[in-house]
Amino acid sequence: MTVHEHRVLRSEVVYEGRIISVRKDVVSMPGDTSSQRDVVQHPGAVGVLALDARNRVLLVSQYRHPVGRRLEELPAGLLDVDGEPALDAAQRELAEEAGLAADTWHVLVDTLTSPGMTDEAIRVFLARDVSEVHRDVQEHEELDMTTAWVDLDEAVSRVLSGDIENAMCVVGVLAADRAVRDGFTRLRPADVRWPARKG
Repeated sequence: MTVHEHRVLRSEVVYEGRIISVRKDVVSMPGDTSSQRDVVQHPGAVGVLALDARNRVLLVSQYRHPVGRRLEELPAGLLDVDGEPALDAAQRELAEEAGLAADTWHVLVDTLTSPGMTDEAIRVFLARDVSEVHRDVQEHEELDMTTAWVDLDEAVSRVLSGDIENAMCVVGVLAADRAVRDGFTRLRPADVRWPARKG
């Protein structure tokens, strides 16, 4: 079977917002046809699963307007600083949102959040050997963000029961559970290449 080469025949940006933009592409399809694909362009994001010596995960709770409620999540942030390495962004977010630093960093998992409609790529880091650091003045959503340490086994149970729903948190918690079971032997270096990240 011949694999079809999907070519973009026409492309137009139809919306530009503060974080995302929406592009309308017309793409060649098998059978000498074409189809419109609407693409949400996203800068990407990093998250941090901070794991302490007691195998507890740090969760943050914050309001998420699109779903109209607070969610438990990992410390995380957008890759919206030009040229900033993903690891630097993760370290910055951990300090800003949780007041923590870590001595040991690995890539835990990479994911494409919804590749049928967006190019958003997320990298979740595993941060171990954590310690408290000075937290800068918080602003915006960080003002009412709360944090809590949760046993990893409990976090896994809460993912499987549907109590934890944030996708990055779900993926991170389940990957961390496997990493612990593997004795952290299959983790990638914190600066490993990330093909999905643009720029």
